[in-house]
Amino acid sequence: MTEYEKKAEAIRELEADLNHADRDRRLAALSELAALAPDRRPDDGGTAADSPAAGGAAAVDDSCGAVAAGGAPVEYVNNHIHTTYSFSPYSPAKAAYMAWSAGLTTAGIMDHDSVAGAREFIRAGELVGIATTVGLEFRCSMANTPFSGRLFNNPDQKSVAYLTLHGIPHQNLDRVREYTAPYRAARNVRSRAMGKKIDALFAPHGVRLDFERDVRPASNFYDGGAITERHLLFALANRLVERFGRGEDLLGFLSSAFGVEAAGGAQAKLRDPETPFYEYHLLGLLKSRLMKLVYIDAAEELPPVREFLRFAGAVGGIAAYPYLGDVSDSVTGDKEDQAFEDAYLDELVPWLAGVGFHALTYMPARNTRAQLDRVIALCERHALFQISGEDINSPFQSFTCPALADPTFSHLITSTWALIGHEKAATRDPEDGLFTARSIARDPGLKERIDRFAALGRGPA
Repeated sequence: MTEYEKKAEAIRELEADLNHADRDRRLAALSELAALAPDRRPDDGGTAADSPAAGGAAAVDDSCGAVAAGGAPVEYVNNHIHTTYSFSPYSPAKAAYMAWSAGLTTAGIMDHDSVAGAREFIRAGELVGIATTVGLEFRCSMANTPFSGRLFNNPDQKSVAYLTLHGIPHQNLDRVREYTAPYRAARNVRSRAMGKKIDALFAPHGVRLDFERDVRPASNFYDGGAITERHLLFALANRLVERFGRGEDLLGFLSSAFGVEAAGGAQAKLRDPETPFYEYHLLGLLKSRLMKLVYIDAAEELPPVREFLRFAGAVGGIAAYPYLGDVSDSVTGDKEDQAFEDAYLDELVPWLAGVGFHALTYMPARNTRAQLDRVIALCERHALFQISGEDINSPFQSFTCPALADPTFSHLITSTWALIGHEKAATRDPEDGLFTARSIARDPGLKERIDRFAALGRGPA
């Protein structure tokens, strides 16, 4: 074996350890990788396909691949990366490694109902030399608002919105973990109940789903992680493949038994038994077409939105509303054609600003240019901080997005560095955050404040 082959083998073994059950072993592997393969990170804004851990270029969708406008280098950022502490194929250490391998300059962890992976992610970023930011995604009740009864950014339930908390000061991570614990417990109860519904629905067809055997072990629930609907449906996807195989027989069963039909690109992928990460693509179909048959409305796990905003202020994080917008062709493959906030967005955005949200977050690859232009204009009109992040929770997704090569979205790169600057400053002194009274008094204008915090974010730790 040549020296090159020995090094490649060592890298593969260490990459496998990045998802080991032991956190210390994951970080130790990452430390060795950073020393062994300092040239792993491409210089041209590469994609996750550049890393052997992603399965090679052919295994990754190119819908969000890295492209440089006019050949100029592009600075890629992503503030919405899920890990195994919600639903993802990546531990926090591996997520940081994948982001670094993809050529990102910054990366943000964003798990559902959990910050249990945040400290590992921070340390992982330090090891590979990538700037990080930490937050969480959390659902709240919008029932006691002027928009009660509306469909927000949650396709499964009206009067419920996914919200995000960004830039959490590190000294308050334990407070956030304690706050979210009872909501995770309540969600687990509901997840078990939905698992029983799935089992009852599929048992007559020879497919059984056991929560303790199939679902819980795939999560980090007992280490502070969340169990989501995706955990249930991914377990179901694996059982379905075991029963029917991949391809036409499986699609035929879903169509005849439940009226679940794949369309467009999803159909082509699911017809092909050789499609990489097949079960993840199947998960997308089940989430968009089958979830309605087994979904149980959330209740106890949903704090009122104003309570969430009060808590966000108390811990020094930046509360943001994630804009989804009407969907006509889901880029993530897990949503039906559906109308969300677009019909009432002109009323919703000023209400968000008035009730205490400081930011709105959106994903450029997910929306049309008309939708994005409208959102940007509304944010500027109502002085809302704009945060971008492409939702990463599947192995076929690229960590980079070509929209950031468009000068129209250059402000999202600046805002990411401002978010990192906020996290640094508020970790040192809670009164120095981006939206504290002290900072506003110093820089009343949002743009000037963003620029100052961006410079802080780019500066030394």
